Amino acid sequence: MADNSGRPFCIGDLPAHLILEILSSGQLCASDLACFETTCRMFSGVHALEPIQFLSIVEFAACRHCEDNSIFSSLPPDARSKLLRRCGDNWKKVLRFLQSVEQSFSSVKTSAGEMQIATGKYHTLLVHDMSVYFCGSSLSGVLDHDRETKQSAAFSRIDFPSPSRVAHISASHNHAAFVLQSGEVFTCGDNSSFCCGHGEVSRIVFRPTAVETMKGIPCKQVATGINFTVFLTLQGQVYTCGSNEHGQLGHGDTSDRPVPTVIEVFEEQGHNIVQIAAGASYTLAVTDDGTVHSFGSCTNFCLGYEEQHDQLVPRAIQSFKSRNIHILRVSAGDEHAVALDSSGYVYTWGRGYCGALGHGDEINQTSPELLNSMKCNIAVQVFARKRKTFVVTDEGLVFAFGWMCFGSLGLSDRGSSDKVMEPRLLSGLSSHRVSQISTGAYHTVAVTKRGDVFGFGDNEKAQIGPAHTLSYLEPTEMALPLHSNMVEDCPPPPLGS
Repeated sequence: MADNSGRPFCIGDLPAHLILEILSSGQLCASDLACFETTCRMFSGVHALEPIQFLSIVEFAACRHCEDNSIFSSLPPDARSKLLRRCGDNWKKVLRFLQSVEQSFSSVKTSAGEMQIATGKYHTLLVHDMSVYFCGSSLSGVLDHDRETKQSAAFSRIDFPSPSRVAHISASHNHAAFVLQSGEVFTCGDNSSFCCGHGEVSRIVFRPTAVETMKGIPCKQVATGINFTVFLTLQGQVYTCGSNEHGQLGHGDTSDRPVPTVIEVFEEQGHNIVQIAAGASYTLAVTDDGTVHSFGSCTNFCLGYEEQHDQLVPRAIQSFKSRNIHILRVSAGDEHAVALDSSGYVYTWGRGYCGALGHGDEINQTSPELLNSMKCNIAVQVFARKRKTFVVTDEGLVFAFGWMCFGSLGLSDRGSSDKVMEPRLLSGLSSHRVSQISTGAYHTVAVTKRGDVFGFGDNEKAQIGPAHTLSYLEPTEMALPLHSNMVEDCPPPPLGS
């Protein structure tokens, strides 16, 4: 560094309060702080500025980052203390957990730029620096092509009529939804069930089209179920449209909605929703106080109650509340669900077929159960889909369990069974530090810290790459048109003890 006279100086020459301000900059992440601490002695030693409980000025800065974090600030004091203990009283690890959870269901920062992935039944969507790319089957119009195009074996860009850039995506079997940076929502695909939200238009929507009803109501997340869509606004409201046979739209009836309609129960009860998930025919919603609400079909106990009747309006899952468990994120599979709490513990419930719940058996769970085999790991992302579950840890490791169909768990040693009953480390990705994972009906895609994208499982429709290989049993790097600025994937510095 240099001062105004051009003479170089060391950052250590600055007053302590200025150094702290630099380290507390919103541009730094947990790994940046760890780099400071491991490469410069002044950052690793005890400094007079900090209270005695902070071992270094970097730890003090990490604590300030955590206090400014929206997730951490919403936690009750006991949950904050529990998280800090879980991270070994290391504020850098707490910060890494919080930042990883924030990015797990949106864009993740990689060495190649910001990225997000979403997998449908036979297609893959990728966001890179807010531009969207796709590969796989273009049936039902979900891939922005005309009627003559059947599939794309390489990532191709989707052009939007709006100049705004894409900030969030969601993919289901036959339709997709996109939230732009402006908060505007676009959808495309098979709209026979009105799931695209374009009114009484029951035809295929071949290109991403703005949802007119949501104009002026900025959104931050969308969740696509089978034949229905859930919209989460910046103000914490929830809108739904599409098929409503089981009450999955949350309006207290079973009437379909051709355009997005606000869920009034959340409004009346003053709930602020922070995350949504759509299953096959049910919906999960997380409030800012860590409560999970569910509604729709309970045939497979996916709603987290002991009953099996449909729930037409949102209802809190009491087993979380009674145990004082603060949930941060949920994922809704076709027949089971999974949740992540504020300390990085994982819970599963629903149908246990093929070991999708990870408890070592195929027993159904009528209410959420702690996944004991993952207690030694701090989870930051959970993802459930058709009879399989993935868990990503704060160290970038991936654990998988459930149905191994077409190799979609990424475990090549099938043996005599296609079922994995308990979480198993996905060794094919263990050296790559995974940031985000998404699994479709029969294939899975993961993004690494470096910005590499790996796919495995079914490839019949070229949803992973050229269709000369019908399936990939192990994680295989997918060819991307955006690797010109890649850097070497070096392991991060340790976050200390």
